[in-house]
Formats: sequence, C-alpha cells, structure tokens
Amino acid sequence: MLLGELPMKLLVQRARILAETRAFFASRDYLEVETPLAVPCPGLDLHLDAFQVVPTGVAATEGASATAFESRFLATSPEYQMKRLLAEGHGRIFQITHAFRAGEDGERHNPEFTILEFYRPHAGVEGIMRDTEQLVARVTGGFVEIGRRRIDVRPPFARITVLEAFERWAKTKPEETLRLAEHDEERFFRLLIEDVEPRLAELDRAVFVTEYPATQASLARRKPGVPRVAERFELYVAGVELCNGFGELTDEREQRARFERDQIERRRHKKAVYPIDERFLDALARGMPESAGNAIGFDRLVALVCGTTRIGDVMAFTDGEL
Repeated sequence: MLLGELPMKLLVQRARILAETRAFFASRDYLEVETPLAVPCPGLDLHLDAFQVVPTGVAATEGASATAFESRFLATSPEYQMKRLLAEGHGRIFQITHAFRAGEDGERHNPEFTILEFYRPHAGVEGIMRDTEQLVARVTGGFVEIGRRRIDVRPPFARITVLEAFERWAKTKPEETLRLAEHDEERFFRLLIEDVEPRLAELDRAVFVTEYPATQASLARRKPGVPRVAERFELYVAGVELCNGFGELTDEREQRARFERDQIERRRHKKAVYPIDERFLDALARGMPESAGNAIGFDRLVALVCGTTRIGDVMAFTDGEL
C-alpha cells in the first residue's frame, strides 16, 4: 500500500476525548500533575519489563550526573511518584502521560503508550470505581459500538468477583481458585485467559471484575476481614481490559516484603531485577492517607469510543510505523 493510501488516523477524535477527560477531572477537583518518565525503579511486577536509559556519546563521560542517569529506566507507570505526592499532602490528582513496557506489541499493546492514572486520598475503592464509571460514560455517551455490537456503559457497571467469575465460567470452586492463584499461577492465568475473559467479552455491558486473590494484589491492599483477596479491580468493555485499580496499600513494611518477593521471583525467572524505590517506601512510612487509584489504558479507551479495539487506529504512530 502506498503512503497516500494509508487510512487516516482518528486523531481529531482523540484530541476531543483528551479534552473531555481533562474537563471531567477538573470538574471533580482533581489536580493535573506531571512526574518524570525516567525513574530509578520502573516497578517490580514479574509480568512487566522496562527499558533502561543508557546515555551515549559525550553525556556518558561528563561526570557524576551522567553516571547517575545510567541507572534510570523508562517508567512502566507513574504510580510510585504519584503516591509520593499523596503522602506529601496533595489531594485528588491525575496524570495523562506516556508509559513504556518492553515486549508489548499487538492490537491492544504498544511498547510506548498513553496511560491515564488518578488517585483519591481519604477514599475507598468504591469512590474510585464510581469516578471510573462516570468518566467512561461521559466520553462514550453511555454506549460503545464495535461493529454490530452495542455495549452499554451507563453507570452503574455490572460487577463480578474473580472467585464468582471462575466458578461461573471455569467451573472451579472458590477454594480451588485461591489455591491455584497461590500455588499454580500458570494454570490460574490459563483459566483466566481461556475460560473467563472470552465470556466477559460476550457481555453487552461494561463489567468490573473485583477482589483478585491476594497473590495477584500488586500494590493493592488486602480486603479487610478477607485477607486472601485484595481490593483490586479491572474493567472489561467488549473484551478489552480497560483499567487496573486498587484500594491502595499504605503499609510500608508489607509493601517492602512484597517488593522483596518480587525481586526473588524476577531472579528465579531470569528476568532483570530492578532496585527497590526507597523514596517511595519512605513516603509510605511517613504516612500516606487511605487512598484509592486507577490506571486506564488511554489509547484503549479512545479506541473504544471510536468503535474499534485496535489502538493503532488512534495513535499517530505505533512502534511498527517508526
């Protein structure tokens, strides 16, 4: 196909949705913030790999600042720095920025993508889920149309726990699902991908999947009174996983223990082992208020509004087009 024959990207629509998103958060007293893209620790999640920043040429030989910068990575998420802002006393905050994850490519993935992340201090997970519902409803007009399908995204969204979803579609009882999550993660994820997510994709309305097993908590806190599950949720629309939200873990000691376990697992799987972000842990130790937060794949949200699940349709250039 000749260059002049390429379909035009949906950039006008993207710009409109970006403006509507900023207006939504401004109307709810969120402060827009900007945090660095090059950070000392990109996150320790076993399933995410980062790009390391390596200076070249003169910059790499001109003293301590260049040497220090060699230990930077492109952020997989702005999470750590945004939570430090919460610990400093900032109120509701949001950010629309680029994030970077190595090895991610496909219809819904790109190594460099746009992430929308937002946090509410002095709030629980229910509050951030309501904000998520209202945002999606505002930018979509209440419905998403993919081909001949019309997906209802008017609040309130349907909700199902991970244990309920596995029992309904993977035919595993709650205790067995928890056992798999704790001792056989490979099978847990295989059932999620092969049995649960295809059924979620068939639903004609948005659905929150909630209460992930505590072993899949990431940076979410355990649910009070139910320590084997965590206050973590994901939103699915037309089979697209749109977000990953938490009732945030604020306990420094538990977070450090999780990071140390993550380092062990990354080493065991022969993956790069990133340093622990001590300044983030110091912020938790000083006192981060009870908070909830969410990270939305902004390219995916824009694509859905535009009637597609291909994020390349709404990005000026994907990695493969450079």
